[in-house]
Amino acid sequence: MLEMSFRKSLAELEEERRIKIIEQRRVPIRRGKVYIIKERCKECGFCIDNCPSKVLVKSEDVNERGYHYPVVVEEPPLKVCIACGFCSLICPDFAIFSVPIESDDEFGGRS
Repeated sequence: MLEMSFRKSLAELEEERRIKIIEQRRVPIRRGKVYIIKERCKECGFCIDNCPSKVLVKSEDVNERGYHYPVVVEEPPLKVCIACGFCSLICPDFAIFSVPIESDDEFGGRS
């Protein structure tokens, strides 16, 4: 028998709590833009496995060598690139890097 749960999971409750804190305290959100040189990628997966924000996933497409390169999948406001630069440090082929996004609105577009 299928049971339907109308309760929110702990992960959903935690995400709602974080969003509320960010909005109430106007915590600045550091944002970044990821650049991927797909032809250099050899699909090692280091960037995907070690991204602290978990915004990188393997693409459906392949590069000219037949490797699936990473792509960015963000879910604002919490799952976004924070321009930590770890992807560029860990990539053995120098195929990925991130840069901070300079913005006049340091609070992620909320007023």
